[in-house]
Amino acid sequence: MKRITWDQFFMAQSHLLALRSTCTRLAVGATIVRDRRVIAGGYNGSISGGDHCIDKGCYVVDGHCVRTIHAEMNALLQCSKYGVSVSGADIYVSHFPCLQCTKSIIQAGIVRLYYATDYRNHEYAIELLEQAGVEVIQVNFDERQIDFLSVEKASLYMELIGKLKEKGGSDEELAHYNERVKQLFGEEIEI
Repeated sequence: MKRITWDQFFMAQSHLLALRSTCTRLAVGATIVRDRRVIAGGYNGSISGGDHCIDKGCYVVDGHCVRTIHAEMNALLQCSKYGVSVSGADIYVSHFPCLQCTKSIIQAGIVRLYYATDYRNHEYAIELLEQAGVEVIQVNFDERQIDFLSVEKASLYMELIGKLKEKGGSDEELAHYNERVKQLFGEEIEI
């Protein structure tokens, strides 16, 4: 097994945090790091004790769910709640931050923003990050690295494709499914 980089490690943390999200529109996770140590994490969801989108549905106003607090804000607020400074720290976010989170990240003193996936990257957010001198780095992150059942899933797909072949599936059909499995799991199946 190949050892992942520090950036991939912290990005994996953010993706794991996103699994706690209660937002039904987009699950996002954020991890704040200083000196290669996690100091806070957050995911998008409702206020503590409040109604959650997964239970009550999204409360959308002007195209935005106002019920949720974004992952980046939750991580920053966690630091505020416990008196931990984020000045000079890095933040790892599963998706590019919205404009409001970008402004909060800058104002809090974060010096580097790492993100995995472009998501409605706001031009003004990008401009503000440049003005503030916040380094922005896109991390190549493959979510399959944290899929703990990928071997079992790939094995099941391989078994099903084998059954399809036994039942007379065409070479074209088998090649199609083989390509899909390769895309999902990075494995090719002998057909």
